[in-house]
Amino acid sequence: MKHRIVVLGAGYAGAVAAGRLAGRLYRDEVSVTLVNGEADFVERVRMHELATGRDLKPRPFEDMYAGTGVVLKLATVTGVDVDRKTVALGADELEYDTLVYALGSGWNPQGVPGVAEHAYEIASRPGALRLRERLASLAAGQSVTVVGAGLTGVEFATELAESRPDLDVAIAVAGELGDWLSPKGRRHLRKVFGGLGITVHEHAAVARVDADQVTTADGTSIPAAVTVWTAGFAVHPIAAATGLEVTDTGRIVVDGTMRSVSHPDVYAIGDAAFAIGAKNKPLRMSCASSQPMAWQAADSIAARLTGGKLPHAPLAYFNQCISLGRKNGLVQYVTTDDRAVNAALTGRVAAVYKELICKGAAFGVEKPLLGLPVRRRHVLATVAPVKEWTS
Repeated sequence: MKHRIVVLGAGYAGAVAAGRLAGRLYRDEVSVTLVNGEADFVERVRMHELATGRDLKPRPFEDMYAGTGVVLKLATVTGVDVDRKTVALGADELEYDTLVYALGSGWNPQGVPGVAEHAYEIASRPGALRLRERLASLAAGQSVTVVGAGLTGVEFATELAESRPDLDVAIAVAGELGDWLSPKGRRHLRKVFGGLGITVHEHAAVARVDADQVTTADGTSIPAAVTVWTAGFAVHPIAAATGLEVTDTGRIVVDGTMRSVSHPDVYAIGDAAFAIGAKNKPLRMSCASSQPMAWQAADSIAARLTGGKLPHAPLAYFNQCISLGRKNGLVQYVTTDDRAVNAALTGRVAAVYKELICKGAAFGVEKPLLGLPVRRRHVLATVAPVKEWTS
C-alpha cells in the first residue's frame, strides 16, 4: 500500500512542499495529495497590487503539477482528527499517513469594534478583489485610511497613493512609521510617503472603526470613506481544535524539521507553524519564512521515509524587500534573526530587486526541484517501501 502524504493548503509553503515531495519520492510507492480551496496559485505578496487595479498572471495548479504525480483536491478543510489520522472536507473524509499542515493565516481584526463590519482586508484574494471594486467607486478627494504600518500596510498605502493620486490616503500607526527599520530605511520611507502625499498618524492605535472614520485610543477621529485593515495576521482556528500542541495564538509548535512536537506524523509549515529560527527567535509570518520551512519539511519527510540524512539547514533571514509603488522600493538588510542593520538599498534599484524576489518566489513554487542534483538512496526497511530522489 502506498504511503499517503496529504498537504493542506497551497500557498507559498504548501505548494512548494507538495511539489518537492512529489519530485523526491516514487509515485508508485507514495501518493501526494494537495488540498486547496482554489484551483490556481495565489501570489499573496501581490494582493496590494491586485487591490489597486493590477491584473496578476494566472498560475493554475493543473499546469503547475502536470506530470509530477501531485493529486489536487479542490475542497475546504473543515477539521483534522490527528488520532484517527483523517481530514474532514465537509461531508467527505481523507485519510493520511503523513500530514503537512499549511493552511496559512488570514486577517486579524484584533477584536477592535467595527473592523469586521466596516474595514476591508487584503490578506486574501477575495478580500483584495472586494477592496478593488470599492476603490474603483471612489470619487476624487475621498479618503482611504490604512490601519497598520507593517510590510502589508506600507506596500498598500504607497501602491494606492501612486496609482490613485486623486485620493486622500492616510495611514494610522500604533508606534512610529518604519520603527523596525534602520535610520537609512526610515528616512527613505518617510521621503517616499511625503512625496506621495500620504498623511501619517503616528502613535495612533485604532480603537474603533465606523463606516466613515476610524477613532484612535486617545479619541482622535480620522476620516475614512474606506478603511483598510492591515494590523497583523491570525491563523485558522482549525489547528487549535486538532489536539496538536499549539501556542496561545493557535500556531502549531514544531521542531527544527517542521515536525509537530506532539504528533510525529504531522508537519506544519508557513504562517500556521511556530518554528524557531536563528538565535532562538521565532520565525515571523511571511513568504520569506514559508518557502524555507517547506523545503525543510519536505526533505525531512523524505529522509525519514527512506533512512536518509535529516536536513540541518539554518532558517535565517537576509533582508526585507518592500515595494513602495511600482517605481520605488526599499531593501532593508537584517541580521539572521531579522533585526535591521545599518544597510539598505533604496529607490528604483530596490524596486527592481523586490520584483525579482516576487517572481523568484512564484517560480520556486512552480519549479521546487529545479537545479537540485539527485541520486537514489536505499529504502528504509522498517516503513512501507519508499525510494527517494535526494540531493
